[in-house]
Amino acid sequence: MALVELVRQQSQKLFYRICDEFDGFCYLENLRERSGTNAGVIELQETLLFEILRNTNLKVGNKSRGINMIKERLSFMRILLVLDDVDKRIQIENLLGRCDWFASGSKIIITTRDKHLAATLGNCCSTYSVKELDQDEALELFSMHAFQSNKPKDDYLELADRVIQYAKGLPLALVIIGADLYGRTKPEWRSAVEKYERIPNEEIKKILEISYVGLDKTEKDIFLDIACFFEGFPKEYVIDILDACNLYPIHGIQRLIDKCLITVGQ
Repeated sequence: MALVELVRQQSQKLFYRICDEFDGFCYLENLRERSGTNAGVIELQETLLFEILRNTNLKVGNKSRGINMIKERLSFMRILLVLDDVDKRIQIENLLGRCDWFASGSKIIITTRDKHLAATLGNCCSTYSVKELDQDEALELFSMHAFQSNKPKDDYLELADRVIQYAKGLPLALVIIGADLYGRTKPEWRSAVEKYERIPNEEIKKILEISYVGLDKTEKDIFLDIACFFEGFPKEYVIDILDACNLYPIHGIQRLIDKCLITVGQ
């Protein structure tokens, strides 16, 4: 879920560290949101062409022409491209066609909440799964936003540890809560932390809902059943129960795993 924020942070760091090594580079953010309309796709195509070629006069007109223009004008260049927050293969194809025309040495980085999407791209790509931040990494990220330092003030350490436990290694929560608590007094901190522990932050909740909203009805039912009743239960036991409820759990549970909404232990 919010791990996509950590993926985004890491891809941005990598992008800006190596972008000067390429003939052209472009970082396209939020493809899931921006690809919802024909006009949005055309805008993305034109942004890609402009960012790499720096030509403001290029207008693609329609999606098909845009794909052809991108291939014709960029296929000879060694490019670095990041496609951020992709959730459908068509979003990639609208920009890169069949993804088979890159010049040697080009790098395409795709961030997605859906592991199965990466699998559909075949052997042309390798995948990397980002893990939650560990205790030290989480504390450092939180401190940078809450204290403008890489470690908390000594007299705030106990409260900072409570935030780390609440966030469970999710960078989005650490950044939002850290920014909210920056410059506040200890009584304000204590009151806010107690509130976070009882009432989810709406900004965090809204972003975390993105993956859930993309599920169909049976997948949502499976997710809610697991979250409310079956956390920690053996997978086969859960499948048997949910199968009796006509929820098709073998397929549904794998979809939840692919979207990083649940994890299944060994």
